[in-house]
Amino acid sequence: MKISDILQEEFVSTKLPGKNKEEVLNFLIDLLKNSKKVKDLGKVREAIFDREKIMSTGVGKGFAIPHGKTDAVTDIVAAFAVTSEPIDFQSLDGEPVRLLFLLVGRDNMVGPHIKLLSRISRLMNKDEFRKKLLTTKTPSEIVQLFKDEEASYFDI
Repeated sequence: MKISDILQEEFVSTKLPGKNKEEVLNFLIDLLKNSKKVKDLGKVREAIFDREKIMSTGVGKGFAIPHGKTDAVTDIVAAFAVTSEPIDFQSLDGEPVRLLFLLVGRDNMVGPHIKLLSRISRLMNKDEFRKKLLTTKTPSEIVQLFKDEEASYFDI
């Protein structure tokens, strides 16, 4: 499964509002409210916040990958956002976050979920790719960046 298979423009924000971690996570989760794959947005929210309590998903270099598993979705769903301002996310490197990739999978889809988390992490480790995402103006440009980067980086 590819990132470009699950990331859709309607679930991307280039100026996600919020002043703290809780606000940006809530706004990010709310991007999925119109997804046909989401059966219960409240349970999705609960899964994301429960996972975040275990350990921050702020992995470093200004990037966080909030994720969770729940039967409140029918398939893997994703959202991506660039925050309006840097957010303290209790990241592993102590740096604030501006890029967030939300991934929610079903409880019984552990394999694809882990593979996607790995793929996202590898792409987001590239400094130049993160810089491009920060300067992108529209959701369609962001989705295209992921498609282009994924095509050039992975053997598909």
